[in-house]
Parts: sequence; C-alpha cells; structure tokens
Amino acid sequence: MAGLSTSESLVVAPLDLDDPTQATAFIELLDHYAHDPMGGGGGLKPGVKAKLVEALGELRHFHGALAWREGKPVGLINCFVGFSTFAARPLLNVHDIVVRGGLRGAGIGQALLAWAESRARELDCCKLTLEVLSNNRRALASYERAGFAPYVLDPAAGQALFLQKVL
Repeated sequence: MAGLSTSESLVVAPLDLDDPTQATAFIELLDHYAHDPMGGGGGLKPGVKAKLVEALGELRHFHGALAWREGKPVGLINCFVGFSTFAARPLLNVHDIVVRGGLRGAGIGQALLAWAESRARELDCCKLTLEVLSNNRRALASYERAGFAPYVLDPAAGQALFLQKVL
C-alpha cells in the first residue's frame, strides 16, 4: 500500500520493520510514548527494545504505520487483526497510537487513524477497536472526532469495559 499523504508535509505509510531507519524510529517513538504518563511513565525495558522489532516481524496479524513530517518520524500506530464472532469477520484493533509530544493537535493522530481505517477496509474488517485510559481526555476527543464510540450492545446492559490479567 502506498503512503497516505494527508498534507504537503505529513505522510503516513506502512511500517517496514526490515528497514533499519524505520525500525529505529518505531522503537524511539514507542519508548517516547511509554515515558508519557498515559503510556505508563517508565519507558520500554531494554529487553523489550532488543526483541520487539523481530517479534512483531514474525506476526502476520500485525499492521503498523509511521507518520512522517518533513522526513522526520512524528507518530506511529500499531494494530492487530482479531475476529468478531458476532459478525464472522476480522476486526482491527488499534493497540498503540503515538504522536510525538509538542505535535499533538496537529492532525497527526487523525491521519494515523485514517490509515488504520483504510487498512481495516482492505482486510475486510467489520470494525476498528481500541482501548483508552478514561482520564486521557485529549485522546478520547480525538477518537470521537474519528468516529469511535463506547462499545454498547444494549444501553440497559451498559458499555463494555477493558480488563486484563497480567501473567
């Protein structure tokens, strides 16, 4: 898939983990996010940095993109294909979205989400999903602008919650 150009200076293109420049940019941006309070605040552990690119490269269900502005990496999106049993079709989950601090609010996140939507359509997915921290108001507003809404099957049952069990 060719790069999705969103302006003269902003380009979103599929991530090529075999390209050392892109792999380095990917790890640096993800670490930047991991240092942010909304990304946990602690950065990526050295062992994760060392093995993440290779591990993701082995996953057929991983889809990622980098956002570039004037030749510099300014954002990334990591997505994984899942499956909706209710629709009997794949879905694409946005696992991480990163916009470099100081550049938030400039349309980079929207461009990354547009790339994910385009990729999901190419994969014949029935929907895009994502998780967000409830206090991340800026991200929530961005996702709402992109058309995301809380997952509700029946309003009387409430909205879905994302839970985890660390192993």
